[in-house]
Order: sequence, then C-alpha cells, then structure tokens
Amino acid sequence: MLKYILAFVFLIPSCFLVNFWLVQLWFLSLSFIFILSFKGVLIFEGLSSILGCDLLSYWMVLLSFWICSLMILSSGGIYNKGEYPGMFVFSILILMISLVLAFSSLNIFMFYLFFEVSLIPTFVLILGWGYQPERLQAGVYLLFYTLTASLPMMISIFFIYKSFYSLSFSFLVPVDSLFLYFCVNFVFFVKSPLYLLHLWLPKAHVEAPISGSMVLAGVLLKLGGYGLMRFMILFSGLLYINYLVVGVSIVGGVISSLICIRQTDMKSLVAYSSVAHMGLVLGGILSLFSWGFNGALIMMVAHGLCSSGLFCLVNLVYERSGSRSIYLNKGLINLVPNLSLFWFLFLACNMAAPPSLNLFGEIMLISSMTAWSHFSMVMVGMISFFSASYSLYLYSITQHGKVCTLMSSSLPNIREYLLLILHWIPLNLMVLTLDLFGL
Repeated sequence: MLKYILAFVFLIPSCFLVNFWLVQLWFLSLSFIFILSFKGVLIFEGLSSILGCDLLSYWMVLLSFWICSLMILSSGGIYNKGEYPGMFVFSILILMISLVLAFSSLNIFMFYLFFEVSLIPTFVLILGWGYQPERLQAGVYLLFYTLTASLPMMISIFFIYKSFYSLSFSFLVPVDSLFLYFCVNFVFFVKSPLYLLHLWLPKAHVEAPISGSMVLAGVLLKLGGYGLMRFMILFSGLLYINYLVVGVSIVGGVISSLICIRQTDMKSLVAYSSVAHMGLVLGGILSLFSWGFNGALIMMVAHGLCSSGLFCLVNLVYERSGSRSIYLNKGLINLVPNLSLFWFLFLACNMAAPPSLNLFGEIMLISSMTAWSHFSMVMVGMISFFSASYSLYLYSITQHGKVCTLMSSSLPNIREYLLLILHWIPLNLMVLTLDLFGL
C-alpha cells in the first residue's frame, strides 16, 4: 500500500513536468491535503516503520510543500524564456521528495541520507539558473561546507548503532561524550548556520536564482535546527558545552546584525539577517527549555515565510532595475506604491512586529534564553534592536529618495502579487492557531 501512496504523491507530477503551473497547483493541493490529515499528536505516527510525523516533522514537511509550490510560482521567467522549465521543475520535485523524507524519517541513517541528497538539487538550481559567473564557487562552498562537516556525523551514526543496537530516534539515550557531541552536531551548526560557519550562506544566496534563495532560507536552514532538536536528547548531560555554542551564536547574531546595517546589496542584507535570526533559534534549542523548543519551532516557520517573501521582493525589484544595490534602487514608493506596501508588511514581520508569527517566536526565545542565563539579556536585546534598525534602514533607503533612472515603471503582475500574498497571509494568520505548535 505504501508504494502506491508514494507513487500518487510524488511520481504522478513528473508526468506533467512540461506544464509549470499544473505541478505548482499539485504542490499547493498537497499542502492543503497535509493540513487536513494532521491529527495534532505529539508522538511519531506515519506511513511505515521508517516514515512518520510528529508535531515538529509536521510543520517542517508542511513548510517544504508550501515553499516548493511558491518556488514554481516565483519562477515564471524561466517558463516564459524557455530556460529548461522541465529540468527546473524536476529539480524542485527531487528537492521536495528529499526534504519530506528527511523530515519524516524515524531512522537516523535515513535522515542523514536524505539530508545529504537535498544538497544535490539545490546545487543544480544554483549552477543551472543562477545569475552571476561566481555561482560555481558559491555552489562549491555550499556543497563542501556541508559535506566536510557531515563526514564525522556519518561515522558517529555507526558508533551509535554499535552502542545502542538501533538507529531509531526513539531509542536514543544520553551519552557523556564531548567528542561525539561535536561530531554529530557540527553539520547542524554549519547548516543552521552558526556564526563563524556561515560564510557559505551569503555567497549561495547572492548567486542563487530566486527559487534557490527561497528554498535555502525557507527550508534548508531549518534542517539544522530540526536535527539539533532530534539529537539533543543524546547530550542532555553536556549542558556546560552549550554555554560556549550559545555564546558564539548570540554574539554572532549581534555582529551579523551590524553587518546588515552596512550592506549595499539588498539580497546580501536579507541573507545576513537570516544568520542573526537563526542565532536566536540555536540559543533557544540549546537552552533545552520547552519554551525554547516551541519558540524555535515557531521562529523557524515564521522565518521561512518572512525571509522567503523578502527574497521575492528583492527579486521583483532586481528584474525591473537590473541591480540589487540599495543606492540605485531608490524612490520605489513613487513608481510602485503597491509594492511598497508589501515591503512595509514584510519588513515589519522581519522586525517581529505584531501580529506576525515572528513576534511570538521571538518572545518565547528571549524568555527561554533569559531564564537560561541572565548574561544573555544584553546580547539578545541588541539582536532585537538591530533587527528593527536594519529593517527600517532597508525600507527607508529603497522606498524614499530621488527615483533612479534605471528603474522600469512596469507594475507587478497578478502572479507576483499572489506570490507575496501567499507568503504574508499564513505568516500573520497562524497566530490564531498557536495551539497547533503544541502551546
């Protein structure tokens, strides 16, 4: 029975690869089917002994479906210009399959396998449809940062099997090994990304097409947080080393926020803001409080939608002006006032203004980190303050001022407005369903 379900869900859309919008409609339908099928349980249950969904998996799989459908919606130019749309949709389909299988796996090795498989279609997206000649270097950065860090994890998986005679997440028990801690978690620190291990992220974002940036910010960064949540039960006796990692993450969050304020590339600014927000998520997870875990889950979903929406806005401006520089894209409120409204809405969400989901996630993360260590209050407060600073900076410098002559006055079409609305509505309406996050 399982093979027929998987064929229906994943393989049937491959028959329609030449029809861009049919596959996108299929992904959206899959999202709604998944929403209606969830029972709200906190334990693993699912298709078979190696595939399952609990609360954490449910939100990550749903986010994967949603972002992958919006990736197709955002890439109308590829279909219109005939830049191998079939190959493009096939890459997204493989990426979605690997993400769903990674997030719903009950077996550590299966999770590791699909964690690595998700790199390949992302690498193909950057190389095949990226904008600049430097995309090859960006793809190599992405690939080798993750592959180098994941080799110790693969060896650790064999050690875990030798110790527990099982690779099921359900049978993990605490171990007192600092070496194992870094071997297992190092790849998640790279993927999150932890500051000092983040250099691949801005480069990959800047060189990636809009669809690549959306999936990187929306889903792939969440693999790091998801893996940490799953494996932290192994290291619940090693709380003292968490002080070092959390210290690096929140100090790195402050430094990344300061870097954002002096960026001239809009896409690079949004990429560095991801490093700052994920620093808070890492701190919440490693505090090992239930509020930290729930806050990290809410923040990951909120950041996936908000950051993906901001990349879409940057791409809309880039397609009309041919530049991502904040000095050349000025006075947009005079040319496209409708788009300025969406800039305001998404940047308000980015600075955690109510009623966005970011606000509740940030409140819970700040509470858990303050309870974990009072010394973190200053740094966490600075991250929140600078988050508002660079969001206001980006809005004011791009929307006001003298209009640049490079900017085309062509208004966004209905597809682009729909893309932005499908990011913004769940980001702000999910505050009414916080009980689905286990609160």
